[in-house]
Amino acid sequence: MYRTHTCGALRIENIGEEITLAGWVQTVRKFGAITFVDLRDRYGITQVVFNESLNKKLDEQPLGREFVLQVKGKVIERSSKNLNIPTGEIEVAVSDFTILNKSIVPPFTIQDETDGGDDIRMKFRYLDLRRNTVKKNLELRYAVNRSARNYLHEKQFMDIETPFLIKSTPEGARDIVVPSRMNEGQFYALPQSPQTFKQLLMVSGYDRYYQVVKCFRDEDLRADRQPEFTQIDCEMSFVQQEDILEMFEGLIKRIFKDVKGIDYTDIVERMSWDEAMWQYGNDKPDIRFGMKVCNLKTPAIVRGEREDQSALINEAGFNVFDQAETVLAIAVPGISEYTSKQTDELTDWVKRPQIGMKGLVYIRCNADGNYKSSVDKFYSEERLKVIADAAGATKGDLVLILAGAEERTRKAISELRLELGERLGLRKKDEFRLLWVLDFPLFEYSEDDNRWVARHHPFTSPKPSQIETMINNAPEISDPAAYLEHPYAGIKANAYDMVLNGNEIGGGSIRIYQRELQEKMFAALGMSPEESKHKFGFLLGAFEYGAPPHGGIAFGFDRLCAILGGSESIRDFIAFPKNNSGRDVMLDAPSTIDDKQLDELSITLNVKR
Repeated sequence: MYRTHTCGALRIENIGEEITLAGWVQTVRKFGAITFVDLRDRYGITQVVFNESLNKKLDEQPLGREFVLQVKGKVIERSSKNLNIPTGEIEVAVSDFTILNKSIVPPFTIQDETDGGDDIRMKFRYLDLRRNTVKKNLELRYAVNRSARNYLHEKQFMDIETPFLIKSTPEGARDIVVPSRMNEGQFYALPQSPQTFKQLLMVSGYDRYYQVVKCFRDEDLRADRQPEFTQIDCEMSFVQQEDILEMFEGLIKRIFKDVKGIDYTDIVERMSWDEAMWQYGNDKPDIRFGMKVCNLKTPAIVRGEREDQSALINEAGFNVFDQAETVLAIAVPGISEYTSKQTDELTDWVKRPQIGMKGLVYIRCNADGNYKSSVDKFYSEERLKVIADAAGATKGDLVLILAGAEERTRKAISELRLELGERLGLRKKDEFRLLWVLDFPLFEYSEDDNRWVARHHPFTSPKPSQIETMINNAPEISDPAAYLEHPYAGIKANAYDMVLNGNEIGGGSIRIYQRELQEKMFAALGMSPEESKHKFGFLLGAFEYGAPPHGGIAFGFDRLCAILGGSESIRDFIAFPKNNSGRDVMLDAPSTIDDKQLDELSITLNVKR
C-alpha cells in the first residue's frame, strides 16, 4: 500500500506508530546531518525527518520541490512545535523512502502566497490546484453543492438530467451552437438554462425537480461571467410565489448553516423593483449599509408613495440642477471633514468614462451645525440644511449629489454609493444580508428594435391580477415615444430575485402555463404565430395536455460560492475556468480543426482577417 495515513491525519495520539505517508515535497531544509521535508497532499502537511543514516541515499537520490515521495517511519513528538497546523505537534522519523516520481522545477511556487501571475497560473492550472488557497475554494464549492442536494432531497425534489444538445431559440444572450454531422447544415445549441425542459417536467407530473447543471452563453466576459457556468436549477408545481420564497429562503439558510456555521434567523427583507431602483439605484441593492438614494427632482417612489421634492433645488439659478433630468443625493456618514483634495478625488472618480458624470456637488454637514457646499453661491445655508435633511444627513455627514440624464445618473449614484461603502469598510465580507426583490416590470421596450422585450424571459407570468390586461390588449405601438402609456408598460412580472450582499444569486418566476397566454406573450415580443410555433411548438403543444400551475428559480452556483468565499471572481471557485477572452489557456481552446473535420460537417470557413 502507498500510504496508511494522509498527510493531514497524524496527531499527538499517534506517537509511536509505524506509518507510511505519500505526497508531494513542499520544501526541503538541510541542517547539518539532518534533513527536514514538508510532505503535502490534499489533506494537509506533515513534517518528516531524515536522520544521518539516510544521508547516503539522499545524496544518491536528492529530493526536489513537487517530487512525489513515499516515506515509512515512526511518529514522534516534535521538539519545536508548530501549532498553526493540525499536524504541528508531531513529525515522522523516516526509516525508508521511495521517490515515486520526479518533478521539474515548477513555473511558480506552490504555496498560498505564490509568485505566479494569473496568466501563468491559468496555463498551469493543474499545478495551481495544488495550492491550499485554491483547494479550500473547491472544498467550499463541494460543501455548498452537498448542502443544497441534501436540503432538496429532504424536501422531495428529484434530480433529473436534461439534454445539452438542444434547439437554438435565441432570445437574450447568444447561443453557443454545435454543428450536426448526421443532419447536414443543421445545428444544435447548448442550453442557456434548462428552462423549457423543467417546465415540460412539470407537465409530466414531476412536481419537484432540481439539477446542479452546466449552462452556456456566448457573451462578453468579466469577473463574474464564464461561457459555461453552473446553476442550482429548481422547479415546483401547484405553487404560488409565497411557496417559492419560503422554500428557497430555507435552502440558502441551510447552506449558510452547513457551510459557514451561520444560523441566519433574520427575516429576509422584501423590496419592490421600483423601491430598489429609486432607493439604491439598482435592482440588486447591498443592504448591509444605509446611504439610500434621495431623489431631489424627479418624483421618487418611497414606500409606494410618490413625493415630489423638486422644490428643494429649483429656482436657485444653478443650471446644472435646473436643466438636469434628475438630481440624486446620498448622505455618507462621518466624512464631513474630507479635505478639498479628497472631494476633488471623488469628483475625478465620477468623471471616469465607466461612470460618465460631468461633476459632483457636495454639502458638508459640519459637527458644529454649519453647512458648507461647493454651490454656496446658489443655495443659502438654510436651504442646504433642508437638502441635507431630505437626504437623511446628520452632523458629521457629507452629502454627495449627481445630476444628469436619469438612467446614467441613477447608475452613477449607485456605483458611488458602493464605492464609498467599500472605502468606509461597510461592505464586510463576513457579513451576509439576504433580500428578495419583487414586482419587476414584465416588459421593457427596445427603441432600437421598436418592440417589447422580456425583462426576464418569455415564460414569465404576469401578476395574476394583470393577466386579463395582457390578454385583452394588443401589443402593437404606433408611436414609440408613447410606449409608457401602453397598458403593457404597467404590467408587473410574477417574478423574484434573491440578492445577497449586492449580488443577484438567484432569480425565477411563476410561469405561464396556459397556451393562450403564452401565445400572447410571444406576440408581444414580436413573434409571428409561425415563428412561435417553429421555436416553441413543443411547449405550446404540451400546454394543451393539462399543464399544472408551476414556478421555479435558478441560483448562480459559482457566484454564490464566490460570495461565501469572500472573492470578487467566480473563476477562483471553478476547477478549470476560462480567461476573460473565453479561452482555456491550459488546453489552448478554442482551436482550429482540420479540413477533414470541416468537410465531414459540410462547413466552409469565411474568417475575417
